[in-house]
Amino acid sequence: MAKVRVVVGMSGGVDSSVAALLLKEQGYEVMGLFMKNWEDDDTDEYCTSRQDLIDAVAVADCIGIEIDAINFSAEYKERVFKEFLREYQAGRTPNPDVLCNAEIKFRAFLDHALALGADFIATGHYARVREVDGLHQLLKAEDGTKDQSYFLYRLNQQQLTRTLFPLGSLYKRDVRELARKAGLPNHDKKDSTGICFIGERPFREFLNRYLPANPGDICTLEGVPVGRHLGLTYYTIGQRQGLGIGGRRDGDGDAWYVVAKDMERNRLLVVQGHDHPALLCERLVATDLSWVSGSVPHSQWVYSGKTRYRQKDAACAISELRRERCTIEFAEPQWAVTPGQSVVIYESLVCLGGGVIETGLHAAPVPWSFKAPAVPCP
Repeated sequence: MAKVRVVVGMSGGVDSSVAALLLKEQGYEVMGLFMKNWEDDDTDEYCTSRQDLIDAVAVADCIGIEIDAINFSAEYKERVFKEFLREYQAGRTPNPDVLCNAEIKFRAFLDHALALGADFIATGHYARVREVDGLHQLLKAEDGTKDQSYFLYRLNQQQLTRTLFPLGSLYKRDVRELARKAGLPNHDKKDSTGICFIGERPFREFLNRYLPANPGDICTLEGVPVGRHLGLTYYTIGQRQGLGIGGRRDGDGDAWYVVAKDMERNRLLVVQGHDHPALLCERLVATDLSWVSGSVPHSQWVYSGKTRYRQKDAACAISELRRERCTIEFAEPQWAVTPGQSVVIYESLVCLGGGVIETGLHAAPVPWSFKAPAVPCP
């Protein structure tokens, strides 16, 4: 009887390496595939793709599996990076990892793997899949500190049906230990951070190559100038560092936070104090909805949701649910809800799906002395 064939996306990191190791030990016919997704300015100074490929090949040799490499740079630039630039140019803060998973790692990669005769693909993501009544559910990982279901909410039933997540029931510390015991050469390799195509380079420096800087005023909600910004694309809601402004002249030394972008007048709007009412939203509007669970959630039922990856789950309900748009109401105000980021909805451990945040609606009235179209008045 022929073995089940699994193609594993191997990045050169410890997680995908252990995923391949576990599948091999479980009796699958395993093949590794290294994906190169970025070519522009691909240098050793900031991008580690060359070393990552070397590490992936070394791991494949260690565990005794075949590995190949494929270049998805053209697909990545067309499906992910162009959207990334469009969102920043519009004053929003996108999450390219979400789009990369849906369009590259679980679409282009899956199509290529199936062409190679694969029955399944697998990755080193910390998440789980289970089948219930003919539908495949995306579940949170056992290790809540590493759970990556937030980044996978745009997957569909066809993709889930063909996907294995070998690390879903493991803790990160156990993954490291398995790699060490197996003698994998990358067992102590540092985890990658940040956006894959930017690497460790300064974000403003990178973005300036594609979007021209347009400096302007930093203003309070009352319209009082307090500084100068380098370009609205370089800032995000809730940002504290890098504003170049100190406390008020009246001696109040609370930190300043970005609260909105006035795209029409090229002004960055700021408030003072972490808990300022303008930073708190009790509702948000989400668009571009995607329900990975295979069914649409019930309106007005109580779920949990998060508006950023590292955020704790917050009780919420969905209202005004339409095909491509809904309103999400939270039991407690949420801090720094950011247009362009994703809101992801859960029912216990099950990831139901989510959408892209269009705007947040404030928990309390805030003063607006001039038109700021990026954030509507409540």
